[in-house]
Amino acid sequence: MPLTLYGIPNCDTVKKARTWLENNQLDYQFHDFRKDGLTEADLTLWCNALGWEQVLNKRSTSWRALDAADKENLDQAKAIALMLASPTLVKRPVLAKDDQFKTGFKDTDYQAFFAL
Repeated sequence: MPLTLYGIPNCDTVKKARTWLENNQLDYQFHDFRKDGLTEADLTLWCNALGWEQVLNKRSTSWRALDAADKENLDQAKAIALMLASPTLVKRPVLAKDDQFKTGFKDTDYQAFFAL
């Protein structure tokens, strides 16, 4: 499985991650949530690996815009349904390498992830 970075191109955190990958000469494929979409299988894989609480971005503008009913009684299935309906609810970026996943971006976390 190639290295894939999932996100949206105008997100500042995604831009930082892309710059970091390029500066470290790591080949990756960029998957734009909005253009390329997300699948239930992708979200399920990430949630199973990381926990849905790690994948769902409760600090996003999209989260704040949700109805109160959508925010109640959350579980993995409901979180996945919300993220499928509104991909900007996914914490960005999601980095996928083989069967390992990481959300967000911090220089030190990426260094550890790639053992650099």
